[in-house]
Amino acid sequence: MNLPALLTEVYDRLYAAYGPQGWWPGDGPFETIVGAVLTQNTAWTNVDKAMTNLRAAGCMTPQAIRDIPEEELALLIRPSGYFNTKAKKLKAVVEHLARYDDDLDRWRDREAKELRAELLSVYGIGPETADDIVLYVADLPTFVMDSYTQRIVDRLGLTPAHRTYDAYQALFEANLPAEAPLFNEYHALLDFHAKDVCTKRTPHCEDCCLLPLCPTGKSS
Repeated sequence: MNLPALLTEVYDRLYAAYGPQGWWPGDGPFETIVGAVLTQNTAWTNVDKAMTNLRAAGCMTPQAIRDIPEEELALLIRPSGYFNTKAKKLKAVVEHLARYDDDLDRWRDREAKELRAELLSVYGIGPETADDIVLYVADLPTFVMDSYTQRIVDRLGLTPAHRTYDAYQALFEANLPAEAPLFNEYHALLDFHAKDVCTKRTPHCEDCCLLPLCPTGKSS
């Protein structure tokens, strides 16, 4: 089976097993950006607590985050961990948004890779966070990689020669149609599968919808 066909079958099997996932968690594009920054190196449950604090304090807008002192912002997002650093990151992000008068719809007419490169120039935005924003805010086609998606790629025997973020990403982008809805759903399905079935230490291969495609599962 060639790679485009294999990746398509993986998607079809995951979708048949789990159905649509409805990502990204967040109420509106700016909350999605905040969530993408705060979720770095922490679980979403902790991010949700931090975001609840921001909402309660009336700080879930770019201007509100510009106006609040950085030390106060750090205290609000404390549950997300690394809160001092993340406060600096949020400040940098909202300063960048000011270039667009906080109109995030203006990103939707951009080229995905051009916008991604621009976001990577902002303090605190790395490849995964940039891709989250490009895909889930600007609705442009870029494939988001994380430890969950990389785990499944590795277990399917598809590890790229150079184990970099961009190499894993290219595996999908070079072999699937460049469609934001597809990339959105595919990433969400991979994450769901990795959390519930293809777990890090004791994968539940007997319950895996990808077992017929998985050399790791067959040999275990």
